[in-house]
Amino acid sequence: MAKKQNWQEKFQSFRKQTLFGLLPETEQQFLRELYYQFHFSFQEFRQITEAARDFEMWEITPLSKWVRQEILPSLEQAQGRTLREKFFTVFQNRLTELKARPKSYKNFHGSVPKKLNPTKLVDQKTDKNVFGWCPVASEKTVCCNLRTIDAVETCGYGCSYCTIQTFYSDRVVFDPDLKQKLENIPIDPQRLIHVCTGQSSDSLLWGNRNGMLDDLFDFARQHPNVLLEFKTKSANIGYFLEHEIPPNIVCTWSLNPQIIIDNEEHFTVSLAKRLEAAQKIAQRGVKIGFHFHPMIYYDVWKQAYSEIAKKIMNLFNPQSILFISFGSVTLIRPVIKQIRKKGFKTRILQMELVPDPHGKWTYPDAIKIEMFKTMHQAFAPWHQKVFFYLCMEKAEIWRQSFGYVYPKNERF
Repeated sequence: MAKKQNWQEKFQSFRKQTLFGLLPETEQQFLRELYYQFHFSFQEFRQITEAARDFEMWEITPLSKWVRQEILPSLEQAQGRTLREKFFTVFQNRLTELKARPKSYKNFHGSVPKKLNPTKLVDQKTDKNVFGWCPVASEKTVCCNLRTIDAVETCGYGCSYCTIQTFYSDRVVFDPDLKQKLENIPIDPQRLIHVCTGQSSDSLLWGNRNGMLDDLFDFARQHPNVLLEFKTKSANIGYFLEHEIPPNIVCTWSLNPQIIIDNEEHFTVSLAKRLEAAQKIAQRGVKIGFHFHPMIYYDVWKQAYSEIAKKIMNLFNPQSILFISFGSVTLIRPVIKQIRKKGFKTRILQMELVPDPHGKWTYPDAIKIEMFKTMHQAFAPWHQKVFFYLCMEKAEIWRQSFGYVYPKNERF
């Protein structure tokens, strides 16, 4: 009786420390029965509840049905000293196999509840320094040592994979002292510096609220040795069409196939509108760029991304494009926890997760190399006309994707 009570106490403790309470009642009942059958450890129970949450978000099949069909019938032949060990051997192997297969977005309808979209815009003075480094700047990867200006905190878009959701609150914060803070940034006039404003929010989503773009344009004029990048998933380019643009400004668009935009980049504008906006900016003589970051590995990724490359080469003069970058899905643990806690319909976590040099989670090297190499080859006619680079990747991935690598980050 004492032993039975101990399992009951453990279960009550485990359920409070995991995602158990967020699962549908039918899945809770199944996991409860499974727990008493196999007497899982806390870490094992946590993994199972996370998998149940993932299956719910992926809308493939309930975990309970999958376990009954894929796991339980295979236990007799499984390796392991105990029934519990056998269960987890099969469970982890089958789950890894499922995640390693390219996912499909056919007949899937990803969604983020509207309430998750920050709508409270506030003006708030802070002591925060707006000038910083790219958060993954490191000698562990081939790194461009990008500098950042956090002109706004929090984004109004709902991209499932974005780290911004864990950095800030649900308020969008504008600093009334931005102009003064920009004037106080120490810039070495003898060095060329690449600075991006799209790290803490979308660069163009908010337009010229509080004179923000006025201040950033003035900053660019005062520092001609600074390449000031505005990175966006919007088509909010009115200010750029109505004002003189300093020659050291570049506007860049993050691009993905439309099916990825529909299911994982919520509230953003379509691929067609992004490219149309880029055309209008390029027609004004302003340099532009494109970021295929993150590239998503799914069943028809090769055809979809290659078609975008072909479209870009048909629509644009390569002389108007300063650079094109490629990068993969890279997730930090807090983002993974937030995705599961919020529980919206997404398949972003339906992927094999391996650690990168910074301790983040990303695709295995073989998948990244295949994606980057495919895209680089898709742009082959432009190899001598446009600068291509990888974001946050190891030297070996550069070598196998591009055929070359910069010997030092300073050279890059």
